[in-house]
Amino acid sequence: MNKVTVIGAAIVDIMAAPVDKDLFTKGSVPAEKEIISCGGDGLNEAVVLSGLGVDAELVTLIGKDEMGETVLRCLRSNAVSLEKVTLSSDIATGMNIVLVDSDGERYFITNPESTLRKLSKEHILPYVDSMGEIVSFASIFVSPMLTVPDMEEVFRAIKEKNRILVADMTRAKNGETIEDLAPLLKYIDYIIPNESEASALTGEINPRESARCFIEHGVQNVIIKCGKEGCIYRSAKEEGIIPAYPAADVIDTTGAGDSFVAGLIYGLTKGLATPDCCRYGCAVSSVVVEHMGTQHIPDLSAEAEKRYKIMK
Repeated sequence: MNKVTVIGAAIVDIMAAPVDKDLFTKGSVPAEKEIISCGGDGLNEAVVLSGLGVDAELVTLIGKDEMGETVLRCLRSNAVSLEKVTLSSDIATGMNIVLVDSDGERYFITNPESTLRKLSKEHILPYVDSMGEIVSFASIFVSPMLTVPDMEEVFRAIKEKNRILVADMTRAKNGETIEDLAPLLKYIDYIIPNESEASALTGEINPRESARCFIEHGVQNVIIKCGKEGCIYRSAKEEGIIPAYPAADVIDTTGAGDSFVAGLIYGLTKGLATPDCCRYGCAVSSVVVEHMGTQHIPDLSAEAEKRYKIMK
């Protein structure tokens, strides 16, 4: 299984780092690095997968504008297929302002009327028949156009084609609970929220209890990202903890979660068991956070493999 289809956002990031948290009281602060790069959960996953040697394609929405051309150049230069990209003349390509503090934490300013918030089922369903053996839905709660009934329709269509379905998410925007997501959770083979995203849905503080709730509501496997603590995994048959790679020199956490998902999916393409997929996710993420952004990381595949073997 070497073809992976990623569904999600592709945008331009204008990034500054490190930025003093007193910016709004001082009026002006210096930053050592100011760069324009491409991002978005879908793009990050697809680019990292391609860097690991996977045949990756992206299903996304991009505007026919200057920022859209920047995104397309990025995808081409990272060998990500553009066959399933929708171009729109009516919507501006998403652009985020990303401020990174001295601890590597990120703060975002976004445009709610851009392509970042306009991806819909109409941009996804026409491509279901030709998607890869593994499909990653990177964007639960990112686009308000993808309601729970819409996502259920998309997920059902994907599973009817016998694909492995992986789902990542951001924090619920409108107080949704795990019960609200129940209609679509039964289609998901691997769901990968972080601690706060999982807690917001389940009401549980302990991520282990959050994982239990996901399993009880129909997910086959749940992996909860716990930042520098690594991750926990759970299915109906097993559960465990995988620590993070211990020696990462963190520069920028932008795309860390997306990179973890990409690493885990890479493990799935190789037929690895869930614990080893989680280790690969931690290994890949540890490499990515040592760079600004997720693109053109030197020796990503070799360095991730080395760190994975250390974690074994």
